[in-house]
Amino acid sequence: MTTRLDFYKASPDAMKAMNALEQRIAKSGLEKPLVELVRLRASQINGCSYCIDLHSSDARKAGEDARRLATLAVWHGVPFFSDRERAALAWTESLTRVAETHVPDAVWDRIRPHFTPEEIVDLTLLVNTINAWNRFAIAFRKLPG
Repeated sequence: MTTRLDFYKASPDAMKAMNALEQRIAKSGLEKPLVELVRLRASQINGCSYCIDLHSSDARKAGEDARRLATLAVWHGVPFFSDRERAALAWTESLTRVAETHVPDAVWDRIRPHFTPEEIVDLTLLVNTINAWNRFAIAFRKLPG
């Protein structure tokens, strides 16, 4: 596979807009390990090799446990994630697959006890942003370095 287009060079203003979203996420109250788990899980669902490589590396650098990273795709069936993380991962999966799930009440009911309203909005921004990055990377064949 070869890269189709360098989207940073093709539209610097679009990338500035994407980076502004990232700056907002960085300023949110969401903890960095959770942010990386969400980014990685959405990227797994979307099959974005570049983002899977990037966010698994970032998570390891931030001290994430290798066992948790190895089992993230099957988080439903392992005991390595907190209730807060499980709620965020369920939200991530539902939003990433929104055309299929339409974000059911059960997922909403699961997230509400673990996140404030502001955190739910920030988490939603995070999920939307990583899904957008996945689409840039997949569409233009950005490859892991």
